[in-house]
Amino acid sequence: MLNDAKTPSDYIDRLDDDWRRDTLLELREIILKQSPQLDEQIHYKMLGYGSDESHVFHLNAQKAYVSLYVGNAAKIDPDAELLHGLSVGKGCIRFKKTTDVSNTRIDEFIALAVRLWRQGEDIDC
Repeated sequence: MLNDAKTPSDYIDRLDDDWRRDTLLELREIILKQSPQLDEQIHYKMLGYGSDESHVFHLNAQKAYVSLYVGNAAKIDPDAELLHGLSVGKGCIRFKKTTDVSNTRIDEFIALAVRLWRQGEDIDC
């Protein structure tokens, strides 16, 4: 769901108070914990994480899942070991209502993606 929020706190305030909000906040906390130096801002009407020049992640609450956009997931985790059991597209990791974020290795994936991005590696689509 795209919204017209101008700030990250406004974006979060506009979310419905349901499982999607909880999941998005859990993923947001992991991102900010793994790399507190990332700027959090509104980018493409979603939460964006990175710098003014580029973003490594975007978070968005959809109707049936929460999306973590990462560029190209296969460039970050070629063997899909860290994303095992998750619904993964080329550049999107989908967290459905039944996904327990704490039982995944998404924190390791996020840390690796940030490290590769900071090193200037190509992780884009």
